[in-house]
Order: sequence, then structure tokens, then C-alpha cells
Amino acid sequence: MKATVVATFFGVFLTCTYTAKEATKKTKKVKLYVPQIDCDVKAGKIINPEFIAKCPPGCQDVKYRVYGTDIYASFSSVCNAAIHSGIIDNTGGKVLIQKVAGHSGYRGSFSNGVRSLSLPRWRESFLVSEGKPRKGVTYPSNLEYTSSKSTAVKSESKKTEQDVKGMKSADTANTSGKASHEGDAVHKEYQTTAVLTPTTQMATTTPTPTTTTTDPSTTVPQPTTTAAATRTTSAPAKPRPGLQRVRDMGSSSVHPAYASVVAAAASAQRQEPVVTFQRAASFPVHLAMEIDSWKPGLSIFDTGFSSKEEFNPKPLESISQGNQNCKIDLSFLMDGSWSIGKRRFQLQKRFLGNVAQALGIGSAGPLMGIVQYGDDPSTEFNLKTYVSSKDLRNAIEKIQQKGGLSNVGKALSFVNKSFFLDANGNRGGAPNVVVVLVDGWPTDRVEEASRLARESGINIFFVTVEAAAQSEKQNVIEPNFVDKAVCRTSGFYSINVPSWFSLHKVVQPLVKRVCDTDRLACSKTCLNAADIGFVIDGSSSVGTGNFRTVLQFVANISKEFEISDTDTRIGAVQYTYEQRLEFSFDKYSTKQDVLNAIKRISYWSGGTSTGAAISYASEQLFSNSKPNKRKIMILITDGRSYDDVSVPAMAAHQNGVIAYSIGVAWAAPDELEAIASDPAKEHSFFVDEFDNLYRYVNQLIQNICTEFNSQPRN
Repeated sequence: MKATVVATFFGVFLTCTYTAKEATKKTKKVKLYVPQIDCDVKAGKIINPEFIAKCPPGCQDVKYRVYGTDIYASFSSVCNAAIHSGIIDNTGGKVLIQKVAGHSGYRGSFSNGVRSLSLPRWRESFLVSEGKPRKGVTYPSNLEYTSSKSTAVKSESKKTEQDVKGMKSADTANTSGKASHEGDAVHKEYQTTAVLTPTTQMATTTPTPTTTTTDPSTTVPQPTTTAAATRTTSAPAKPRPGLQRVRDMGSSSVHPAYASVVAAAASAQRQEPVVTFQRAASFPVHLAMEIDSWKPGLSIFDTGFSSKEEFNPKPLESISQGNQNCKIDLSFLMDGSWSIGKRRFQLQKRFLGNVAQALGIGSAGPLMGIVQYGDDPSTEFNLKTYVSSKDLRNAIEKIQQKGGLSNVGKALSFVNKSFFLDANGNRGGAPNVVVVLVDGWPTDRVEEASRLARESGINIFFVTVEAAAQSEKQNVIEPNFVDKAVCRTSGFYSINVPSWFSLHKVVQPLVKRVCDTDRLACSKTCLNAADIGFVIDGSSSVGTGNFRTVLQFVANISKEFEISDTDTRIGAVQYTYEQRLEFSFDKYSTKQDVLNAIKRISYWSGGTSTGAAISYASEQLFSNSKPNKRKIMILITDGRSYDDVSVPAMAAHQNGVIAYSIGVAWAAPDELEAIASDPAKEHSFFVDEFDNLYRYVNQLIQNICTEFNSQPRN
């Protein structure tokens, strides 16, 4: 009897243990579906700031271009970049991609059988690592693409019935988003996708910073090292030396609201901001905003920006769409130095509130953040903190003066490295603009910090108030600091105001300038600021098959540019003895339409009059180029011309056309050099056969970008 009881008890124990283990197994088996991407997918085409994806076999190919080493420009192939970095090989596999800020230069190298190319700069980068989820981070099972690619993606395995039921609402949203996308190529709706994550991750919390000022309705976890996302308190400012005027002596005492946080600052030592890509692996991903990149085929004024809370699913209430004719990401650097005094600091806040009202802040229009500078800069609030003019004005009223010197150069460095980040609401599809308010003159140098900011694509405006009198100019550290800082010295980027009491008069002129996106020179890049005309040899010696190869070469170059009415435009001329305008610059305004038009060009056949073709392209194409566009001619020929090329080419050069010549097989080297702009070795290329044309796609684009970035500013 006793043995029977023991056996029964032991059996029940084993049953319970087995059941518990099975339950634990089921709990742990919540599966993360990893979407599969194609070899040609570029990181910039995917909206998600961090994601895991599966690369197929066979991506190690020269046609899937890669730019950079370790940190890659976002128009690189994701999968080939992963091979270059050694994360996967040509058999494919899972990779983890993290978007980071743009970089001022990308170094090409040969690694793991892949040749990556150099690039002077690009507005967005990404890092590649092993395809394992990071603790506390949720990853999408469906990737969200820009409008140039369907949002449909492949999954590794089929969903079970429970998954389908659980994602029914998300599937409905996806269907709706897809229909909207197909019906209207301009207005795009991003869909919200359900994310499957292991249950162990759901309980993970991310530490929040010690002292921050954020909007409660949009609170997301922030790391203590992210300077741009928080306002870090600092020790009381040192008295300002006599090299700048001191006004309102009564204002030099510490403001009561400021004094309440001085004690906390003792333990929170200020650190210099770290370059974004160096700390990207450690900061948590913030999905509070979906970024709408500046897409080919869409005007920079087009909307498509939506808000999503990943960590706090509570929707934002009554978000204003804002002024859609002024889609910019704007940072004001407000002067918090002691020299400005209490009264003038209040006038400055009133001015900022009036600017916010005049701009029409909103999620589809301008977004505005504020950085206050003194001895050191600190972010009052970032781009995504407030999305209406009313809320922004209320927040501006509560800003307290921090005091200290007027270290404008340090503030510009801070903004360049730490403000325009995805985590802070930077949309990528809107020009970055900084307006610097200066009382008198800076107490540090601004030239180098401004140059680096401009090279990052930031448009810098200066509003100087009560400039140095003649007797005070010996105290100015850097004479003509405004001309050294702004994007152009034409006067468009600088406003001088004689008195703080007349500052209100420049609200409308300033708003008009920052919203004039066609004139924001620092937002122009080598890929979005050109009219490119292809002049294509259609003579009998080319042949039908080779002509199709030439058209593929033209298409491969064209698709690397950002094409729209306001970005790069493409035109084409075919020639034999005669010339034919295949399509003009204003004919097609989307990348897909341009690529389709190139594909439809029919082979003509005939003689080779290259000189006449250059003259025809100058008259029929480049005479209609926009004044703010760089005129680039790319001529492809396979033989010596029947007429003179030097005189027509010289005339084109004198009219501002930058000419590139590509010769194939029997093309004459002396004619190629005569056609090309100076220096000829950087503007002319030769290949022995048509099938080798593809080798010069990357080199040609790189040369165009290098030349663009070396232009004088003024």
C-alpha cells in the first residue's frame, strides 16, 4: 500500500513537472518573424530606424553598390554591405541594421570580396551587425518602404491561425495603406504593423535620464548619453569677461527656477557630445516618429509624415498638420548669456513665440526645437516634442535663462552632432535649418564649427542684435564671423537688427527666408540639384543589342539620383546624322517615369555627327535648365565624329554645362578630351566594349559628387 502511494505521488510529480516544462517551452517559443529583402534593397528605402532582415544568397555582385567602410551611406545595398563588413557571406543570412546620422565622408575599401566606394558625404548612414535582437528592442515583422517600393515583404515562415487572428487589424491597415499608395503616388500613408517579440522582452525597461524636460504626451525612454534628446543641467555660469558688453546688471543673479536644479548638476558632469555613429550600438531605438525620407518622385513639400508611439501607444490628440508649404526641420539657437539681461531675454522669447506662430508648426509642415547656449549648449526641447504652434509658444514662455558666455561655435558643434537625429524627430525628408540669435558677438570662434555643419547639409542663418560699435570691435574674437558662418554671403542668410526692441519687425522676413526651400543652398546635394542631359550615339556601328546596353547604363546612372520637379531632372537626346529629343527635363517628374521613358527609347541607326548633337542638346535641353540647377551633359559614343566637336563643346562649357564623355570601342580619345570639361581626366572615360560600361557608373557618380562638394560657397 505504501509503495503504491509513493508510486502514485511520484507519477503525479513527474506529470506536473512535464506540464510545467511544456508550458515554459510554449512561453519561450513566441517567434520573431524576420522579413526577407532582395539584394538590391538599399537602407534608405526602408523607413524603419532599426530592423532585422534576411538576405538571400547571391548578393555579392558589383551591381549592388556599397559606399563606405564600417559605416555605410544609406543608398548602399543592405545585403552587399553586410557581406563587405563580414557579417554574412554570399550564402545570405540574417543581419541587424541600425540607422544613424549622415557622415561627412565615406571611405571605400576592398573587404570580403566586395569593393566599396568612397563618397564625400551623405545625409543618412547605417551600421550592420549580427542578426540577433538586442535586449529591450522590438523589431518589425514587416518592413516599411518609401513609395518607390511596395510594402509587401516576404516572411521566413507562415503565420499560424493565432498569428493571423492577432494581426487582423494590422492586416486591414496594411491593405488600406497599399490601396492608398497605388491610388495616389504623391500622398502616402505608412501603415502601422504589429510586432511579434519574445515575451521576455516585453518586461524589459530602459533607464531614463536623470533630469529632462519632455512633453508628457510624447514621452519615450531616453539614454543618459543622448545630449540632444534631453536638457542637461549645469553648474552656475561664470561671470562674463569684459570683452562683451554687460547689460541689465540686475539680471546677473541666478534665476530662482534655475537655482532649483543647480544642486543636481554637481553629480551630472557635462560631457562633450559624441559623434552619433560611435555610440549608435548602445542607445535604444526610438520609434516615436516615423521618418519620411526625401523621396525621388515627390516634391519636398509633399506630406507623408505620421506619428507613432512604440513605447507609449497612447495616440497624440489633435495634431496639427501645419503649413505644408514650409516643410523644414528648424532649430533655434537662443542666446542665454548674461550679457543679454532679463528684459532682453524676455523679448527674445516673445520673438521665438511669434516665429512659431507665423511658421504654422505641424507634423506635415515645419517642426521646431530650441537649444539655449551660454558657456555650454543644452536642448530645451527637440523637433518632436511639440507639434502645434500653441503648445510650442507655451513651452517657450517657460524657458529660463541659463547665463554664461556666448559660445556660439560650441553650440553649432552640438547641434551638428546631436540635434538633427532620427530619435529627436529629424525627418530626413525636410531641410535642416539652424537660426542663431546672437546678442552682440560670440565669445568663441564659429568658422570651423559652421563649416562642418554646412557640410552636413545644415542651412545656417544668423540674426545678430546690437552689433559691435566701432569702439568695441577690438573685443570681437572673430571679425566678420557672420560671413564665415552662413551658407552664402549674399545677405539672404543673415539679418542684423539694431535693437532688441525692433526684433519683432523681422519675424515675417525671417519666416519667408527659412521657408524658401529652393534657396536653401546647404540642403542641395550632388544627387538632388542637377539637370542631367544624356546625349546618346544611335549610329549604325552601335547595333541594336549594344544600344540596349547603353540604355541600361543610362538607367543605372539615373536611378542613383533623387528625381522630381524640385530635385534632379533627366533629359535625353539621341543622334546620328540628325538629332532627336527623346524627352526634355520637364517631361517626367518621378524616377519610375524616367526609367520607363529610357526603356522606351528606340534605336535609330545612321551616321555619327557628335558636334551637331552637342549644339542641339545645348539648344533643346540645357537652354531650359533651371537657374539653380547644375547643368550636366553625359555623352556616350562609339566612334569618331563626322564633324568638329571642339567648337560646340567649348560653347557648351561657356554656357555652364559640365560635360562628361564616355567612349566605347572605336571612339577617338582626342575628341573625348575635347568634349569633356576640365580637367579632362576626371570627365572622360573609355571602355573597350559596351558590356564594360557598367564599371564606370560608380566612378561617374562619385566624380559628379566630388565636383559638387568642392564648389566655392559664395
